[in-house]
Amino acid sequence: MCLIKQKGKFLTIHKRYQHFNYICFMVFLKQVFNFYINSSIHVALSVYSLTWITLITLGLGYSESILYFVFYASITGYNFVKYFGVAKFRHKQLANWLKLIQIVSFICFVLMGYYAVQLTVKTHVFIACFALLTILYAIPFSTKQNTTLRNVSGLKVFVIALVWAGVTVFIPLINIDYTVNTDVVVLGIQRFLFVLVLMIPFEIRDLKYDNLTLSTLPQKLGVKKTKWLGVMLLVVFFLLEFLKDETHINSIIALLIITIITLVFVLFSKIEQNKYYCSFFVEGLPIVWLVLLLIFN
Repeated sequence: MCLIKQKGKFLTIHKRYQHFNYICFMVFLKQVFNFYINSSIHVALSVYSLTWITLITLGLGYSESILYFVFYASITGYNFVKYFGVAKFRHKQLANWLKLIQIVSFICFVLMGYYAVQLTVKTHVFIACFALLTILYAIPFSTKQNTTLRNVSGLKVFVIALVWAGVTVFIPLINIDYTVNTDVVVLGIQRFLFVLVLMIPFEIRDLKYDNLTLSTLPQKLGVKKTKWLGVMLLVVFFLLEFLKDETHINSIIALLIITIITLVFVLFSKIEQNKYYCSFFVEGLPIVWLVLLLIFN
């Protein structure tokens, strides 16, 4: 009887130990996942995906130099925009996770430089233009009013869409001296509209935090009208595909699926939303689009 009780206690302790290990493992996974989001690796994969989509759409081969440059530059640029103010004013009191992000950002900056030297001089000129926009987005260009492109009334989403479209469509084509034809122009407009729509859930989420002077779309139109604007832009985004001189049924199917998925995320976006709704799911839609293209192709 005594042995049975001892065995029962041992099993209870063992189960509690297993449960404790499971909780620790889940906490660790959550920390890794949060670091993946906060260090901008996820958004960089999205930019990388859109750039690869451009190459696939135009029937071009995989370009390691341009794709890896875009990936590492995205991590560097986004972390600069997100943490510039924090690092500037609290450098000696930085949390360990932010210090780690700084280390990752520095490594990515070095790798970005490594792949940058493999690109053409013409490409460097255009990269410098988009880099300047990124810097002006984070650093005030008017010291008296602390004005950045981020807080200029009604400009934020359009600057982001312009930079994403320029980097993911035109930079890879400029690097190989690809002729800018009708298909490229249409692709550039599509990309601009797609990124603009992706920003809508973010704009709705930030409605309770944004200053009224920003004049964001939800502030000017309201949440409902902003969502319907997103729906209309997605319709235009999809229909533009049929204006191209050359398109393929596989690309159209993938485009239709990602249009529908994006539409659902726009319509279900709200002010009070899960913390990962935008930062992971919405921001990961370009990755889904790339996967669809690779499957259908």
